[in-house]
Amino acid sequence: MWEWLKGPGKAVRDPLAGSTNYLGAYDKQGNLLRARRTQNEDSERDELDDDEDTIIQRELDEGLDDVQMEANAVDRATKRAEKEEREDRGGIPRERQNDLRPYPLNQSFRSQPVLSEALREQLYIQVTTYKHDLPSVAATFGVDIRRVAAVVRLKAVEKQWEEEGKQLAKPYSDAVLAMLPQTPFRPETSKPITPHEPINDLPVHPRTRQQIFYPASESRHFTREDAAKVFDDKLLPADARIPLPMLVDLERWKLQGLSREDRQKKQKEKDDAVHFQATESERKRVAWEQRTQRVVPGRRWDFKFQDISAEKVGKDGRGRDAVGYRYGMPHEDRKRGMVKIPTSVE
Repeated sequence: MWEWLKGPGKAVRDPLAGSTNYLGAYDKQGNLLRARRTQNEDSERDELDDDEDTIIQRELDEGLDDVQMEANAVDRATKRAEKEEREDRGGIPRERQNDLRPYPLNQSFRSQPVLSEALREQLYIQVTTYKHDLPSVAATFGVDIRRVAAVVRLKAVEKQWEEEGKQLAKPYSDAVLAMLPQTPFRPETSKPITPHEPINDLPVHPRTRQQIFYPASESRHFTREDAAKVFDDKLLPADARIPLPMLVDLERWKLQGLSREDRQKKQKEKDDAVHFQATESERKRVAWEQRTQRVVPGRRWDFKFQDISAEKVGKDGRGRDAVGYRYGMPHEDRKRGMVKIPTSVE
């Protein structure tokens, strides 16, 4: 053990700055594996040093279309960001998948990246200060919309504790973050945003797990809406169930050949329409509460009385808007003597 600590284990005892520094990132002699790749990449010719106008003119001479040129520009921006990040790390590249194994004998387990403190702070600022909606922030930063909502709530609690003078466990948080891969936010670089996770994955609906052979004529245009109705009448199509439908619209407009300015204009129009609809719905809700609720102020709390209609009990007396829906009537399976197993098969 002491020979290993003085030899290959010395690199693990003295951790690298800005790196997870797991055992799987080194060979048996204690050499950093991804450092070899850096030497090989530096030996090759790097065209990123050329001027951007020179690269664009070269692509125009080669006859590339706008889609290919835009893809190449994104690729160059990614490589430049990786190069700048590597320079910030002191010439050490970012971890690969094989470098994220804390236990070398467990090849299946890899540490998943977490949000850095700078990225969490920026998500909180975008939502609370600039008043951007959660879907737009999630699409911009490549973070799941549920994770963005959780970050905003936790950051609000953190800000409240700081105002109250409560002591935060900052040393513990910094120590944990130093041991895990992080998704950074670097506003001073050419590519400040790094996608954190897939944000538009569609969960499998239980109604779609069954196999159905549905006959349809060859002349019929069978769409996703029709497929959803085959599984269930109330099931929405995939385009309407994904978390961020705006990304599908942007990709569709891109394939249609619209320019970047036209796509941004159409997206802004849709965002304004959604914002107006949400504002109008909130205004109607507030107006309805003021019209139907009576508030009686009390010593410790206020009592709110809501006007109800006795006609909203439904056919079985269990309507959502009925009195006692939440507290008054128990479910049938909680009653004594009720048969809870099926007695016949229809």
